[in-house]
Amino acid sequence: MTYHPPVMTKHGRFLLIILSLILMFTFTSPAPTPANEAKVPQELNQLENRLIKDGFSRDYIESTFTNPKVSFSLKGVSLFFVHSESSLNYDQFLSRKSISNALKYMADHKQDLQAAEGIYGVDKTVITAIILVETRLGTYLGNRPVINTLSTMAALSEKSNKEALWASLSDSKRFTREKFDKKVLKKSQWAYAELQAFLKFAQREKIDPVAVKGSYAGAMGISQFMPSNALTLGKDGNKDGKVNLFEHPDAIHSIANYLKRYGWKPNVNRQKAHKILYKYNHSNYYVDTLLKISDKLKG
Repeated sequence: MTYHPPVMTKHGRFLLIILSLILMFTFTSPAPTPANEAKVPQELNQLENRLIKDGFSRDYIESTFTNPKVSFSLKGVSLFFVHSESSLNYDQFLSRKSISNALKYMADHKQDLQAAEGIYGVDKTVITAIILVETRLGTYLGNRPVINTLSTMAALSEKSNKEALWASLSDSKRFTREKFDKKVLKKSQWAYAELQAFLKFAQREKIDPVAVKGSYAGAMGISQFMPSNALTLGKDGNKDGKVNLFEHPDAIHSIANYLKRYGWKPNVNRQKAHKILYKYNHSNYYVDTLLKISDKLKG
């Protein structure tokens, strides 16, 4: 007996074609890319490669820069280019209320201040004056992610990023294009070195670099240290095995160590003290204010 296969209807042939197409695309089409897959911001791609080339592990850099909180942020960096030290009102820290708050701070942190003074020979009133002016005694620490600030500034070495900054300054431009280009070159090199120091510091202290916030310039903590200073001059004041500049004991000891590093000694004369404090912030107005605060705290 001869077998005759059943005749397929037009409807059946249509269903077979559809089924074949479904199977073909299922097994041959590439898997779709998740819409929310983390990527390095385009403006920071070359910076990421540069860091890897300079010795950071690819896993560490990629896991850091693919964090969705990491971004190229011109808004914050533009402040760095229009900032004027002379426009700041340091006299506000000489008010009766500010001095009263500083005296209370000295009482609250008496043990740490005395310990730092004993170890490093730095007057506790000067340490307190710095903390008062830098962060209002630790109450204002800045709210900009340090990694975004330093990465954005470092990435200005790329022409497209530099042009974007120039355009963003608009009416705020206070210098010629030539001066702008020179400043960008200098600051991008400086920021790249600070970014490297920041990432090394974060690795050493086992902290999440994306979580650290600071000033518009990338300074961080109660002492407002730049990362290079945190890495080399930061001190573990409370002996917990970590340098955490967001804790008062560590900030106090780190400031004292910084000043000693630049030549501070017990009973240093005022001229020498001025020269050393100028290293902390290159502003005579700033330094004069610190010394006046110190005088008032001594009573």
